[in-house]
Amino acid sequence: MADVMLRDVTEADFEVLYAFQADPEASAMAAFPSRDLPAFLEQRRKIAATPSVIDKAIVTEGVVVGSIGSWDEEREREVGYWLGREYWGKGYATAALRAFLQIDQHRPLHAHVAEHNVASRRVLEKCGFVLARSELADDGVLEHILVLTA
Repeated sequence: MADVMLRDVTEADFEVLYAFQADPEASAMAAFPSRDLPAFLEQRRKIAATPSVIDKAIVTEGVVVGSIGSWDEEREREVGYWLGREYWGKGYATAALRAFLQIDQHRPLHAHVAEHNVASRRVLEKCGFVLARSELADDGVLEHILVLTA
């Protein structure tokens, strides 16, 4: 199991987190469009100003490898995470999600994952999420919505 620590995201993390989301391969895998720097910074500041949002940096050996967070959306509590591509497949996402579930104990907790993002779906399933439904997103990508109830 990968060793990770979760801590609050700070403005000092924005540069590395921006680079992670700007990676075209990562963006395609997540089926989520990258933001340009001004839009990214605006979104990050909005996140920081929203009391119901929990926003954590995923850190290993002093290095930020990604972020994980939860928020309220359309009467559901959502969770999502993003790792730099160089940290994929090393257990960081699973370890981070397990740790995060101790921080945000809202249930049910929902996660959306693009059908082609098999690795992310596997992370969710390893942490107890189960498939609730699938739906076609506005961009034409089939999304699976997984839910953690316990």
